[in-house]
Amino acid sequence: MANIGFIGLGIMGAPMARHLQQAGHTVITSKHSTAPRRELVEGGLQVIDTPKAVAEAAETIILMLPDTPQVQDVLFSENGVAKGLSAGKLVIDMSSISPIETKEFAKKVRATGAEYVDAPVSGGEVGAKNASLSIMAGGSQESFDRALPLFQLMGKNITLVGDCGDGQVTKVANQIIVALTIEAVSEALVFASKAGADPARVRAALMGGFASSRILEVHGERMVKRTFDPGFRISLHQKDLNLALQGAKAIGVALPNTASTQELFNQCAAHGEAGLDHSGLVKALERMANHAVA
Repeated sequence: MANIGFIGLGIMGAPMARHLQQAGHTVITSKHSTAPRRELVEGGLQVIDTPKAVAEAAETIILMLPDTPQVQDVLFSENGVAKGLSAGKLVIDMSSISPIETKEFAKKVRATGAEYVDAPVSGGEVGAKNASLSIMAGGSQESFDRALPLFQLMGKNITLVGDCGDGQVTKVANQIIVALTIEAVSEALVFASKAGADPARVRAALMGGFASSRILEVHGERMVKRTFDPGFRISLHQKDLNLALQGAKAIGVALPNTASTQELFNQCAAHGEAGLDHSGLVKALERMANHAVA
């Protein structure tokens, strides 16, 4: 069993860290992190002063933070993780952040003698609680093999995509597909409902055909039942689509439908709905149609 640093004990990070504890690992965090949940404390969570101290105390350090600036701060601030690294340590960033910045972070971490794997996840809070996350990794084969036993405690579909940064590229691609599919399901149900059909029955019929998807199943039901508690918040999906659009601009790729879907998320945020589940994107289309799916 190992000492594992885990910084970022939020909605996703807390259950992920709990799975590590239940497997017998000692989890260490810093006061920089979110206030720990009771089950983690009862499971033996150690809370020490700084990310630097966490890196000194642990063989592997996992980050699960909201965005690129937070990862940069935890890694490279005055008392950041990098100051406590040495040869043989492994940093695993499971946040969803910029692929371009990830490559720079990896270079700096590797310069200390430690190794780096970016391993963003998909599956939301439910996947984190059920240890069924999809994990998209970037790093060396050796580092991935070392991280794999920990990944297997938190997820099921685990893939080494390529070197550092490629995991984040894959997560951005995932978020493009998810966002555009939510938008398509929203359009379909708003259309069907305003045309006079029962959207619940329309959804059930579509589930048996080529239009069937996990998003139609789960988020389509949310739209019909009006249950928009997150899940995965609109604000977080906005962040991920910003990464997609910024990355596309940097490499000269057009993402027109990603851009239009981001505008629908932006409209929701402007109406105070950034904290809703991302299936709440349907509300933007409902306002434009002057009709709610019901």
